[in-house]
Amino acid sequence: MSNFVLIKKEIKNFNKVISVSGDKSISIRWVLFSSLASGVSEAKNLLMSEDVIAAINLIKKLGIKVKIKKNLCKIYGEGFNGYKYKNNLTLDAKNSGTLGRLILGLLVNSTKKIKLIGDKSLSKRDFKRISSPLSKFGVKFKHKNKFGLPLEIKGIKNLKPIFYIENRGSAQCKSSIIFAGMRTQGKTIIKAKKSRNHTELFCKYLSLPLRIKSKKKFDLIEIKKVDKINPIKYRIPSDISSAAFFIVLVALSKKSSIRIKSVNINPSRTGVIKILTKMGISINFENKKIYKGEPIADICVKSPKVIKSINCPSNLNSEAIDEFLIIFLVAAKANGISYFKGLSELNKKESPRLDWAFRILKLMGIKTFKTNNSIKIIGNPKLKVKKNIVIKNFLKDHRVFMTCVIAALSFGGKWKIYDQDSIRTSFPSFLKIISDLKK
Repeated sequence: MSNFVLIKKEIKNFNKVISVSGDKSISIRWVLFSSLASGVSEAKNLLMSEDVIAAINLIKKLGIKVKIKKNLCKIYGEGFNGYKYKNNLTLDAKNSGTLGRLILGLLVNSTKKIKLIGDKSLSKRDFKRISSPLSKFGVKFKHKNKFGLPLEIKGIKNLKPIFYIENRGSAQCKSSIIFAGMRTQGKTIIKAKKSRNHTELFCKYLSLPLRIKSKKKFDLIEIKKVDKINPIKYRIPSDISSAAFFIVLVALSKKSSIRIKSVNINPSRTGVIKILTKMGISINFENKKIYKGEPIADICVKSPKVIKSINCPSNLNSEAIDEFLIIFLVAAKANGISYFKGLSELNKKESPRLDWAFRILKLMGIKTFKTNNSIKIIGNPKLKVKKNIVIKNFLKDHRVFMTCVIAALSFGGKWKIYDQDSIRTSFPSFLKIISDLKK
């Protein structure tokens, strides 16, 4: 099968009700927490993407039994100190930054050497941001290059608690330190810039010894030693990062609407909603409820008559960091100039996404100005692409692929977009849902 899609026509008006895949961040965290539990944990609607499968295969190598049957996954936890492994074990995080960074926090008490590897894209990403704080616990790291993968970790039994300032707004870094702090004899304190809080909500739901003092710009998180985690029964809600592609498809369409069912609307993840609402997109939450600490709702979207430009508040960056590529598409059709700043973190993702945003918009004919941490987009409400566009060599970044599909369906032109198998990392059913919307 050819590993590209060819899109020649814009999508027609549609009014649909859809469901998207389970939340990737929660799926991976459920796998890791369940691997530490004493007993059998069960999850329905677990995202069966390559990133989550990588997490399952990784805990299997740590001696944890897993059974998957249809829509039910069971993990047979061996207790908080139940991992079993030989010296010089190699663990593969594949393409998942969440898995690669969080698992290091769970291995800080291993006195045997463990090697962590990943694919070409993950190997280029910054792991010093994790190894540096974890080293303060007394853990030893050896990087093959300056900052990336592969790396070796060798922990110690008597870990000392630390105080750490996390000022990037990285939920992965914060979560890894929380996991490490669970294995110390004292109190680990993290002063963390606001970011996704799924790990903290899991800790609260499981009644673990974690306390949070929430300030305006940061959270002060205290975590003490954990002795036992109870098994976790969970139905994974739908992923707002996956839903965002269809929210934007409606925003860029005429006389269309969509209802996306049972989506996680955690406030640390709804930056895309806040930004698009400021740009004039009609987005409403219906059937709201709280499920094990996580807010869930149906997201209902209608096509706007006019899209407003935006000077995007940088305090929303961490809440929307995975959605900026498609937010930029909306800015491309806005009435006026949109400006986004403080986005250097985008170039540290699976691919240099800020650079790719500039390339894609330029290919579409949008005037765009970029620095290493900002982008200015001159919107064109009447934009129609009338040429051939080829997208390839983007390190198989799933969000680049899906963003280009939405652009092709919204603005026209003839697009040849390579590496369609990249969606397996986060959203395997993406093209199937697109196909259903066309019917």
